[in-house]
Amino acid sequence: TFFLIKFGNFVFPIHKILFFDSINLLYQMKFGTKVIHAGIQPDPDTGAIMTPIYQTSTYVQEGLGRHKGFEYARTQNPTRLVLEKNLAALENGVDAICFGSGLAAQDAVLKLLNPGDEVISTNDLYGGSYRQMVRVYAKFGIVFHFVDMQNPQNIADKLNDKTRMLWIETPTNPMLSIVDIKACTDIVKGRNVTTVVDNTFASPYLQNPISMGADIVLHSATKYLGGHSDVIHGALIVDSNELAEKLHFIQNACGAVPGPQDCFLVLRGIKTLHVRVQRACENAARIADYLLAHPKVSKVYYPGFSNHPNHEVAKKQMRMFGAMISFDLLDDSEAAAKRVLEGTHYFSLAESLGGVESLIGHPASMTHASIPREERMKVGLTDSLIRLSVGIEDVEDLIQDLDQALGKV
Repeated sequence: TFFLIKFGNFVFPIHKILFFDSINLLYQMKFGTKVIHAGIQPDPDTGAIMTPIYQTSTYVQEGLGRHKGFEYARTQNPTRLVLEKNLAALENGVDAICFGSGLAAQDAVLKLLNPGDEVISTNDLYGGSYRQMVRVYAKFGIVFHFVDMQNPQNIADKLNDKTRMLWIETPTNPMLSIVDIKACTDIVKGRNVTTVVDNTFASPYLQNPISMGADIVLHSATKYLGGHSDVIHGALIVDSNELAEKLHFIQNACGAVPGPQDCFLVLRGIKTLHVRVQRACENAARIADYLLAHPKVSKVYYPGFSNHPNHEVAKKQMRMFGAMISFDLLDDSEAAAKRVLEGTHYFSLAESLGGVESLIGHPASMTHASIPREERMKVGLTDSLIRLSVGIEDVEDLIQDLDQALGKV
């Protein structure tokens, strides 16, 4: 009653009837059904509805060259494989490849490049991404150009015969700029350029870059996909079997793989992705309006505002406007920001984002400290900028918390 199905380079045992039912239904599923069912089957041995944690380093073989689709856990793990199939479905991709962190996933993508290749990247991006590009890969002869992609023409101005990768982050971290994914991918269409979109801030619930022309979608699954601040994880979703084969090779050859427990936690988190993100987005919209009207706040960065530079683009390519907000105080001193950052109760002072709990952070000294100050200032990332990751608590409590903290300025 079972047979082996080949996914990319891997073989997976699955019940015949369940397999064909799942293939037929996959293309009819709406997102809220995909997060729970796509790529996921009951355990064939026990019927367990939750994918088991295959906590093993190796697999016994029946004989030389005869095994059940799994040989060594760095190369293949059933828990990880189920997660990869689920992620591929959520992002409308051909395959997914999982890693030990978001930066490990980025590292694998940059390993597709050769010395002398050039990358055009968003100028406002996660500090860890910038650090890896500039301090690790630049010394191997990879050239990075950081441009404001809110205007796609800036990409065209840097494009040349050495350009091999376009690196998009949207919404950007932490300025919440919006990049028109389709307009950017159209610029490099037909050229030997791989387009990568870091979709961490949006999550697959809000935005699906492959449907807009991207070749690779990157997630720090630590954030919205996991959703509970209890796992470090990264993932790539690709639009072609060729890219899948290359990245699976790098995954196995370099070994930055996640453990089965981590994969289980991300799978569990994904099951509530749509309801968590929807609630967080609704809360963020209320909080953004509150901050905009507050007399001690000078500027609020939130793509849901009609006067946001690329608000119409956000409306076109996102389902909601996300749950991230950044803002500056009228008193633009770091001391004033510190009073707010250390004065909240429900907003916990911490790095990261995308969990069920609300977080408050100081990008200049936390997530983006690795970017030189002069580069930060070019995109408006001041020493007093405050970033919020809005969670799913009762929004009235969150607003009251911010109100009392702002009262200390």
